[in-house]
Amino acid sequence: MRVAILSSGGKDSAAAWWWALCKGWTIDCLVTVSVTGEDSPMFQIPGTHLVQQQASLANLDWVNVETSGSTPEDIIDLEKALQERKIDGFVSGALRSDYQKSRLERMAERLGIISWTPLWHQDGDAHLSGMVANGFSIMITGVSCEGLDDSWLGTILDETRLAELRSLAKKYRFHIEGEGGEYETLVLGGPHIEGSMDVTHTKYWDGVRGHLDFT
Repeated sequence: MRVAILSSGGKDSAAAWWWALCKGWTIDCLVTVSVTGEDSPMFQIPGTHLVQQQASLANLDWVNVETSGSTPEDIIDLEKALQERKIDGFVSGALRSDYQKSRLERMAERLGIISWTPLWHQDGDAHLSGMVANGFSIMITGVSCEGLDDSWLGTILDETRLAELRSLAKKYRFHIEGEGGEYETLVLGGPHIEGSMDVTHTKYWDGVRGHLDFT
């Protein structure tokens, strides 16, 4: 199989990418949807330009798809980009969003290719714990829920921090894997790439939510 990886640069994209490598498939490219608008119900916004560095470390093409983020233009723009690749399908890190998964599957049908979602309905704790145990360097780049303050911005998840996150998720009743938008991530390194990313950033915090702005 020759596949494209839909990647925001975060942990779920990285796990899906690694899954495809473990299957022995050929990775054609990393495809990032870059939202130029202020919001998107479909795609991650902050830090996605850093996927270019991940692609460089893996010696892969990076396809950057700019879109306003509005519906249905977001999928139309992505579909046009995928039409130009000679692939059997694409792999995404969709975990629980029926909205995201169904839209990707309908797009795949129109293109005559396959949409794989290997993380679909995995247990969130097991998914995150497995990534940490297998050496993925996961940085938290944005937080937007009760229980996560600015001290989490820039944190690299290890066993200790993961235990703290697990405790907070239980106390404040949020998804430990961040599937509800509680936090965003960037994967700096792991078993799917050679070496690791070197990034600098500025922290923004408004007292309730915050994010890292990468330079």
